[in-house]
Amino acid sequence: MDTTWVESEDGTRLAAYDFGGLGRPVLFAHATGFHAHTWLPVVRRLSEAFHCYAFDERGHGATPTPANGSFDWHSFGEDARAVAAAFGLERPLVAGHSAGGALLLLAEQAHPGTWSGVWTYEPVVPQGDPTDGGPNPLAAGARKRRSRFESLAAAYDNFASKAPFASLDPEALRAYVDHGFVPDEGDGVSLACHPEDEAATYEQARAHRAWDGLGAVEVPVWVACGADSTHFPSANMEAVADRLPKGTLEVLDGLGHFGPLEAPARIATSIRRAFD
Repeated sequence: MDTTWVESEDGTRLAAYDFGGLGRPVLFAHATGFHAHTWLPVVRRLSEAFHCYAFDERGHGATPTPANGSFDWHSFGEDARAVAAAFGLERPLVAGHSAGGALLLLAEQAHPGTWSGVWTYEPVVPQGDPTDGGPNPLAAGARKRRSRFESLAAAYDNFASKAPFASLDPEALRAYVDHGFVPDEGDGVSLACHPEDEAATYEQARAHRAWDGLGAVEVPVWVACGADSTHFPSANMEAVADRLPKGTLEVLDGLGHFGPLEAPARIATSIRRAFD
């Protein structure tokens, strides 16, 4: 699958992809630590109704660490706008998971009318003072993450046996490994998303104040979440949906925070229902 290289507003070079399909365009944004291709199991189930696009966020997948070192989440939102423009998409539908959902909302807040409709799964929209809470434990975890394996097979076997990756759909896990690792100088494979870049992304998760601007998002927004999620309980997501002028909440039984990778068929059904 060919990569389209897109330059964002601040000069960051983004890897973007036309995943094909028929119908209205949908741009997908992934969660922190993942990449565009983890959406493929969902995209495959939507290709008869939608033309799907996605991109690797800054410092993720094939997109390199930004030269200016910025992992401000507003910049992620500008990246999404740049990708849409590069593909000639005018007010496309968009779908985002976790950080991907937040960056799409941030783009719409900064530039009303950028999207025609938004589907999100547990968008990272924290309430309260962003300076509260101390260091982000997810950033610390990212810095400790094992980043190298002797082969793709070894990486797959490792993740398939450990939470939370063990709960992923096998096709989604395969996509994560196949497109999330690159050959290294030691004849093994290393994470394409450097642990420090993942940590830097997490460290900015409380600073963007997307919560404050939810009332300005006038387009329809579908907020989906997992009933079993410990990251963003349904009550938190209900508050997000209630704050949106055209927000709709959907709670999916049996799913956690990684729902789009756990149950691609159910997620595709949710997206189709939202956009239809």
